[in-house]
Amino acid sequence: MKLYLWSALVAFAISFLFCLSLIPLLRKIKAGQNILSYVKEHKEKSGTPTMGGLAFILAACIATCLFSPAFDRRFIAVLVIGLSYMLVGLLDDLLKKKHKENLGLKAYQKFGFQCIVAGFAGWFSYRFGATVLFLPFTSLSFDIGFWMIPLTVFCFLATVNAVNLTDGLDGLAAGSCAPFFAGLGVLSLLRSKDEVSAVVCFCLVGALLAYLVFNSPKASVFMGDTGSLSLGGFAATIASFTGNALYILVIGVVFVFTVISVVLQVIYYKATGGKRIFLMSPVHHHFQQKGYSESKIAYAYFVITLLTAVLCIATAL
Repeated sequence: MKLYLWSALVAFAISFLFCLSLIPLLRKIKAGQNILSYVKEHKEKSGTPTMGGLAFILAACIATCLFSPAFDRRFIAVLVIGLSYMLVGLLDDLLKKKHKENLGLKAYQKFGFQCIVAGFAGWFSYRFGATVLFLPFTSLSFDIGFWMIPLTVFCFLATVNAVNLTDGLDGLAAGSCAPFFAGLGVLSLLRSKDEVSAVVCFCLVGALLAYLVFNSPKASVFMGDTGSLSLGGFAATIASFTGNALYILVIGVVFVFTVISVVLQVIYYKATGGKRIFLMSPVHHHFQQKGYSESKIAYAYFVITLLTAVLCIATAL
């Protein structure tokens, strides 16, 4: 336990220092966020530095290298995949800055990259025997063999885009991901005895908590796609490699709810000729339109994720 506490504390310290150093640099190069015009409540946020994900993702990776009990192929694969998503997100954010609008990489470019990396992760899981899948709330597990490849691809596509969609309010994505990774880290130990993945998770928790100092309302910096794509990539990678992919549906229920709200809104809008279920989607914007503050929404998402993580851990003991 001491290993994981120290890894989280060191990640927190590095992330805090990186955020302190990065924010003035982002302001200097005018790496400000271009706010979507239809989200009127966010007009005053225009120009807030983005790409803050660089700080906490790099901090978590450095701390992981310092505390990881092993440097095996799985460790390397987790870092490479997570950092690959960070680099693609960084490219997307840089293109947005260059074009001075909230449009970076094309949708097909992002989707194509996600499919390639997800396919590699699925192949890796199958090739090196990480094909056991644990069933939440039970002691059951199944070796699904080749089917781990399509499951991993689906897991990546769903998780990465869900986290990305959740990154819409100050402190929302980071505040939801911190307890998510804490729960996933404990489950990695309890169910798959994977100490390496647990260290990665707790380093991400520590780094995210430091980032929240600067990202809680009113945010001084946004994570951008640099952070949100990478967080989704790390979540999908660790969950898949440790056999805990199905736990994403439970611990990450706020991410699932976010995606469902968007899908339902689009389907209902097209089926009814312009009517809406929610005032705005994703659903966190609906809550904002109803008068709830960003702080209250972010806190609710944090509490829900924390409770689902505790529930999953309690039933896995």
